[in-house]
Amino acid sequence: MRHALASNETMENSSLTMTDLFKICTQCERLSKKDVGVRIPRPVGNGPSRFIPEKEILQVSKLDERTQSIFEDAFAVLGRLDNISLVMGFHPQYLESFLRTQHYLLQMDGPLSLHCRHYIGIMAAARHQCTYLVNLHVNDFLQVGGDPKWLNGLEEAPRKLQALGELNKILAHRPWLLTKEHIERLLKAEEHSWSLAELIHAVVLLTHYHSLASFTFGCGITPDIHTDGGHTFRPPSLSGYCVCDIANGNGAQEDMFGNQQVSESSGEVEVLMERMKQLQECRDEEEASQEEMATRFEREKTECMLVVTSEDEECVPSRDVSRHFEDPSYGYKDFSRRGEHVPTLRVQDYSWEDHGFSLVNRLYSDFGQLLDEKFQIAFNLTYNTMATHQGVDTSMLRRAIWNYIHCMFGIRYDDYDYGEINQLLDRSFKVYIKTMVCSPEKITKRMYESFWRQFRHSEKVHVNLLLMEARMQAELLYALRAITRYMT
Repeated sequence: MRHALASNETMENSSLTMTDLFKICTQCERLSKKDVGVRIPRPVGNGPSRFIPEKEILQVSKLDERTQSIFEDAFAVLGRLDNISLVMGFHPQYLESFLRTQHYLLQMDGPLSLHCRHYIGIMAAARHQCTYLVNLHVNDFLQVGGDPKWLNGLEEAPRKLQALGELNKILAHRPWLLTKEHIERLLKAEEHSWSLAELIHAVVLLTHYHSLASFTFGCGITPDIHTDGGHTFRPPSLSGYCVCDIANGNGAQEDMFGNQQVSESSGEVEVLMERMKQLQECRDEEEASQEEMATRFEREKTECMLVVTSEDEECVPSRDVSRHFEDPSYGYKDFSRRGEHVPTLRVQDYSWEDHGFSLVNRLYSDFGQLLDEKFQIAFNLTYNTMATHQGVDTSMLRRAIWNYIHCMFGIRYDDYDYGEINQLLDRSFKVYIKTMVCSPEKITKRMYESFWRQFRHSEKVHVNLLLMEARMQAELLYALRAITRYMT
């Protein structure tokens, strides 16, 4: 398995390094100061995120050589460094796996053509009104030769892609409703039929971009400079942000966490650590019966349905986004309002490790391995810290977050005590989790700031990685189970 996005040969042949980029940007600055009629575009906003101070993100690569190397590799291959990657740079081990997986999904040999891959990415991102990802892939779609007419609306795309509309909305909002009949309709549509390999590729793309939309909103990602809404030709301000800052450290003059207001009282963190300690002691003393464990799961599943995702008004998608998907009124919240029951998927009956992994690997060569690596890194990633505390075992907290998300989707682990979730996740955190996973377009800066107020931004990004990957795996489990049922 390669440990960098770009091969050594690619890097040797690349004429642009981050230092070269800095030189180019410096020359652009000089041109912009002269009256030579050259209009230099500048990014809108102060950095890659609306939620995280710019200097903290830029400082990461300055302090971490591995992150700097990953950024350089990504730029050499893609010709750009997007804001999602910059924010993920807080966690280079994960970022490396993410970029490798996404590169394989979009660029390497596979069942689907390159332009179809980007169009499916547009469909998936549009489902959550994620204009950042939509604009990114509109550009990529056109660059690889996609038909501009398709961008006028889903009805202009081939019928084969239109048929994915229903799968797209079910996976995005109520994946437990997916059945083998949905799969059969796609595989037996006469001249518009999908092959199994194509469908697996499409399912992975849909789930990847549904979950990446969650991360994009959850981290307040701002538009990239080369996309619509990402640049301006106005004169620079003192807080102007440039990609070359990653190479030279500009904009990162203050200490990494200088602007984050951390209360002198670390009560929030200490209370959480004490609860983790008490729960571990309870585990050691006695173990709940299987009946009690099942009851606690059903109770938690019912309670999480009552968590309100947002008090804001209905988000109405713009025409620019809604043209890429059908039935905009369809969403997760409809199910909770009507009081429908989410059936339980027991992991011992169908799991990623025992069932989904092998199916993906068989129909989309070697991709199951890349996905599995990404899931494992996200789930196991730890620095053994909580805010200012060192040497902390966070495995209990990470599992509670992961299992809470799966619980919202009706997925149960028989060996997990769901009573721990209420002990470790407070209500404001649950509201944030549910909103980011189910209705990410409603995430606000206030919601981001309202949970784990004592924690660093890097730790909140870590949480968002967990939420993103847990959501993707939940969607995949239901899709792959439906495909398995069709095949048997």
